[in-house]
Amino acid sequence: MWMWLSIFFCLLIGLFVGLQVPVMSFVLTKYMSVAVLAALDSVIGGIRAYMEDTFDLTVFITGFLMNALLAAGLAYLGDLLRIELYLAAVVVFGTRIFQNLGTIRRFLLKKY
Repeated sequence: MWMWLSIFFCLLIGLFVGLQVPVMSFVLTKYMSVAVLAALDSVIGGIRAYMEDTFDLTVFITGFLMNALLAAGLAYLGDLLRIELYLAAVVVFGTRIFQNLGTIRRFLLKKY
């Protein structure tokens, strides 16, 4: 009970601080949103690998960092070339997220 209460309290504090302190400029939001999408893909892929008993922490950490850097780099390169190249990263990582979620769903349906 206390654990959930403390988590909820910390989330409220984080939400309040995040709304009061603008850390990210508008220019960087495209890069960060694509990097967060890539990181989310890595996290969901890590959950899938854990459920399949193939999880490797080194592969997860390197994939997490490389996916985020690659996605942000693609968005930056697209801005230099004046092409909306970040959309390619959105499509690829979005597709992978849905594939991983489908695999997790099938695994859970078989298990339960």
